[in-house]
Amino acid sequence: MESTLDNTLVRPRADTNTWSWIWQAVTGLGIIFLVGLHMIAHHFVVQGGLRNFEQVQAYIRNPLILILEVLFLITVTAHALLGVRAILFDLGLSDRAERAVSQGLTVLGVLTVGYGLWLTWVVIR
Repeated sequence: MESTLDNTLVRPRADTNTWSWIWQAVTGLGIIFLVGLHMIAHHFVVQGGLRNFEQVQAYIRNPLILILEVLFLITVTAHALLGVRAILFDLGLSDRAERAVSQGLTVLGVLTVGYGLWLTWVVIR
C-alpha cells in the first residue's frame, strides 16, 4: 500500500515496525512484572525498606534472583532502545540512516547489557 504526502512517495515499513512494536509491547509488560518483583523483593519484604551492600550481595547470589535481575536488565535496555529507535524512525530517516540507527542502537544495547552483567559480577564477588 503506497500513499503520497506532499507529492513525496511514502512507503510503509510494516514488517520491521510491526515486530519492533510487538517487542516493545512485550518488554513493556515484562517491565511491569519485573519491576513489581524487584520492588517487593528489594523494598517491601526487607526490614526498614532497604538492604545494605552485604544483604544485596547475599540476595543476588541466589541463582533465581540473579536470573530475574539479569532479565530485568535486558528487558529495560531493550525497551528503552526500541523506544529511542521508534522516535528516531518517526523523523523520516532514509533507509541507510535507519540501518545505521538500528546497528548503533544494537551495539549500544550489547554494551549496556555487558556493562550491567560485569557490574553484577563485581557486586556478587
